[in-house]
Amino acid sequence: MKELTADYWQARYENGDTGWDAGSITEPIKQYFAQISDKNAKILIAGAGNAHEAIYLYQNGFKNIYVCDWAAAPLAYISAVLPDFPKNQLLQADFFALDMPNFFDFAVEQTFFCALPLVQRPDYAQKMQNLLKKEGKIVGLMFDFALNPQVGPPFGGDKSEYISYFSPYFANIDLTPCYNSIRPRAGKELWANISGIK
Repeated sequence: MKELTADYWQARYENGDTGWDAGSITEPIKQYFAQISDKNAKILIAGAGNAHEAIYLYQNGFKNIYVCDWAAAPLAYISAVLPDFPKNQLLQADFFALDMPNFFDFAVEQTFFCALPLVQRPDYAQKMQNLLKKEGKIVGLMFDFALNPQVGPPFGGDKSEYISYFSPYFANIDLTPCYNSIRPRAGKELWANISGIK
């Protein structure tokens, strides 16, 4: 299996190998945040890629958005598109090394979890428990297709597997088939709404 390092991801950006990039905010995430009236909410988008979600939300009044990625390229892209995006909210860092306990109201999941090696998935759930406020939530999209650790990223997975990771840390794990995925991912995504920190 390839080693998924910061250099690996940077090279994929430099080579234009970004098949996960939907080109804009996806409809499920757009619709969810249209219901959120608190524009002061602190939002984390980890493993964000070009973070179309961050750009859209920032342009629509959400200013406390923190974007975390190992690679420099996607953060530079956000700065180019939104020169006034606060630089201290662009975090070139290892998600697992973030030291911001009980800070975020929302963590947006969009093609980050699926790119993690299997051994890190339980660590992701635990780290999210640490980063979110008591009433915080993970919201977003998770792939729903057969797991194959040898092929990817993205690596697949299913609802029962995901529940096993999150149930030690969260009381409410809602994973439902997504009805408004982009066409290439239709029938292959779950909408995640995970809350109730233990």
